[in-house]
Amino acid sequence: MISKLKITKELTNLNSDEINNKIIELKKELIILKVKKTTKQTVKPHIIKKIKYKISQMLKFKQIINK
Repeated sequence: MISKLKITKELTNLNSDEINNKIIELKKELIILKVKKTTKQTVKPHIIKKIKYKISQMLKFKQIINK
C-alpha cells in the first residue's frame, strides 16, 4: 500500500512528457528482462510483474491527466 501511494505522489509531480519517457524506459527494461528470460538467464519473475504493474499505473494516470 505504501508503494502505491509513493508512486502516485511521484506521478503527480510529472508532466505528460515525463510520464511518456518513464513509460518508454520501463518498456525497454521489460523487453530486456523478457529477452533474458527466453535465453534462460536468471530473472526474478516478480520483477517482471512489478514493471508491468508500474507501466499500467503510468498509462492509467496519463489517461486521467489527458481527460
